[in-house]
Amino acid sequence: MMGAIHASKKKRARRRFFSIRLLLRLSAWVVAFAAFWVAYLLWVINSYELPKPLPKADAVIVLGAALWDNEPSPGLRERLDHALELYKQGNANYLILTGGLDHNGSTLTEAEGMRDYLLKHGVPGDRLLLENDARSTYENLLFSKAVAKKNGLNSFLIVTHDYHAPRSAEIARYLDYEQTEVIGFKSKVLKTSYNQSREVLAFTKWKLDAILLKFGLQAPETSF
Repeated sequence: MMGAIHASKKKRARRRFFSIRLLLRLSAWVVAFAAFWVAYLLWVINSYELPKPLPKADAVIVLGAALWDNEPSPGLRERLDHALELYKQGNANYLILTGGLDHNGSTLTEAEGMRDYLLKHGVPGDRLLLENDARSTYENLLFSKAVAKKNGLNSFLIVTHDYHAPRSAEIARYLDYEQTEVIGFKSKVLKTSYNQSREVLAFTKWKLDAILLKFGLQAPETSF
């Protein structure tokens, strides 16, 4: 009897040992995959190169970012200044400004804040097309496509920061943008490490959203 009890205890202990070893192996594989995935996305983010020479298009699409007290934040001003330079150089005749309410105290949409900034810098109002609802990069490009179609615009330069450019380009391809280039640039005011880390999370979320969209399971949540 005692021998049977002892054997039973040994069997349970052996099962626990194998269960723990299996859990440790699975944890190691998860950690290894996560490290590989992060390294891969950082490589994708940092491998972006600005198209040369800069092409011409019907419109520049400026992807929104935060307003501070209804004024473009430093990062958004950089995007607007690059878009303004493209407009002045004749690379595009229209600017599509895309972004909804920040819910950070601003009473203007991102698009409206961008419009006011560009009007102050001499861009005629009839050259500015607003998209006031987007709350993510996916929505920026989805809703801007409708604005472009309404105005007969077919080729685009998408202006954003370089860390954001690869994901923006992938979303544009997903949405069947044609004759489109992403114009990304290095920021002089944003922290590279913070924004690249955040972009890894955003890119991962987009990859998951793209799978769900493919199977018609959900639309992307309104973030990033």
